[in-house]
Amino acid sequence: MRGRGRRAVRIMRNHGPSQLQFWLLALLIGIGAGFAALGFRLGIAALQRLIYGADDLTLATTAGRLPWFWVLSVPVLGGLVVGLILDRFTPDARVRAVADVIEGAALEGGRVETREGLASAAASLITLGTGGSSGREGPVVHLAGVISTQVADRIKASPITGRDLLGCAVAGAVAASFNAPIAGALFAHEVVLRHFALHAFAPIAIAAVAGTVINRLEFGGLTEFTLPPMTDLAFYVELPAFMLLGLVSALVAAAMMTAIFRAERVGTWAMRRLGWPRWLRPTVAGLILGAIAIPFPHIIGVGYETTAAALNGRIGLVEAVVFAVVKAVAVAVTLGGRMGGGVFSPALVMGSLTGLAFGIIATWMLPSVSGSVALYAFAGMGAVGAAVLGAPISTALIVFEMTGDWQTGIAVMTAVSLSSALASRLVHRSFFLTQLENRGVHVAEGPQVWLPQKMRITAIRRGLEDADAPSPDLVRNLAEGGQALTEGMTLEQALREFRRTGAAFLPVLRPPEPAGDAAFAGQPGPEIVGVVYHVDALRALNEALSAAAAEEHG
Repeated sequence: MRGRGRRAVRIMRNHGPSQLQFWLLALLIGIGAGFAALGFRLGIAALQRLIYGADDLTLATTAGRLPWFWVLSVPVLGGLVVGLILDRFTPDARVRAVADVIEGAALEGGRVETREGLASAAASLITLGTGGSSGREGPVVHLAGVISTQVADRIKASPITGRDLLGCAVAGAVAASFNAPIAGALFAHEVVLRHFALHAFAPIAIAAVAGTVINRLEFGGLTEFTLPPMTDLAFYVELPAFMLLGLVSALVAAAMMTAIFRAERVGTWAMRRLGWPRWLRPTVAGLILGAIAIPFPHIIGVGYETTAAALNGRIGLVEAVVFAVVKAVAVAVTLGGRMGGGVFSPALVMGSLTGLAFGIIATWMLPSVSGSVALYAFAGMGAVGAAVLGAPISTALIVFEMTGDWQTGIAVMTAVSLSSALASRLVHRSFFLTQLENRGVHVAEGPQVWLPQKMRITAIRRGLEDADAPSPDLVRNLAEGGQALTEGMTLEQALREFRRTGAAFLPVLRPPEPAGDAAFAGQPGPEIVGVVYHVDALRALNEALSAAAAEEHG
């Protein structure tokens, strides 16, 4: 049996997996991602019960009864441990999450960082178990990506196969996290792969179902939230209110994302200015969070208790507004302080509070034609979540599947569509894509932008000894005149030089090695190692774009 398994792996390495083998891999990856999501969730709950005496469903109430010094000190100690983990196991002391998975799908052939991903999962688990105010979905998605990366490397998968395997892992993780198979599958397509290619749909759906089964083996078929009975939606009368809620939700989402990005910049500036070690940054963030949690314990953890209370109308208007503002500050401190966790669950909390506050005002102004206040909280949850993720389809479906209520789909889709449209104008399309833009990774514009930034001119360089190579004197004159490329340049940089110079070809220079290297001792300047023709650069870009289009539409 073991010999047959080795033979199957050898065949997949040499020839790629067949359709049946690929579906089997999708099933196994979905199961693995499901167990990773389940283990992460149970680990957070166990740590919260150990430290606070309650899990996330009753954490805010329980923490409000604990001594103030306990609520203050636990996030500080948690931040210290997180800082030490990230400082030791990541090169930049930064947690990996969904944005890194999107980058891996676009630029790394469906691979993500393994060592950094495991460290990020550990850091995020400690963050959420010790008082951090973020979500569990981002680290779980990256952890699932680590599983698919190991499989892809094992079978030496092509970039297309690697991306499909990554999509399977993401679908399984999201489905297991939310008990939402449909949304999990669509999330992988809409957010990570950013296409709906037919060849990937079946295996991703298989993985999503597998992840959901793992969740239901532990928690059954229960939904995450239970809504109170609602009156029928007076669609034609209330539709303008839900349209307005969508616009308000976009502003709330944009404010939340902006706060996180500014907190990240302020934290980086402060640490550099003060000269503190980078492991201290999460510790300081933990101290701030602990101080906030003393009067507002609802910020601790994922926030499902607050979300459930908002959906059931158990929070008043003033309380909802104050809770939303404080939660946004706490999320910004957590993520800006690099403590770990994701942004989706906080967006659901913010959305439910926003929708509740809006609904209280709307039903007070027009009580005779208004539906349930909970309906507005429900729609607001989807609207803010969709605006933050930049994923209106999968987010709306996640909200539906988390509540099990499909009768209010019109209200949710109305709010989600308008919030997504407005928020994409206020930020760079979504939280994750803005994160990548801030790092100089331009994925949002599509493969026509990021492919040239990924490709190196080494692949299209021609040698000076080629039969059709230009004369050495002409090449040397171009180099001496400053019309040349440097070895290691990207295709995007080369095309920019061709536009600037208008040349048909350009020399490629190799900079001299640092002084002291015997092999290059006495070398006066850079060495000419070849030439790149403009037509070759254009042909390489065209072939890469054609392959990307074939993958997206295949």
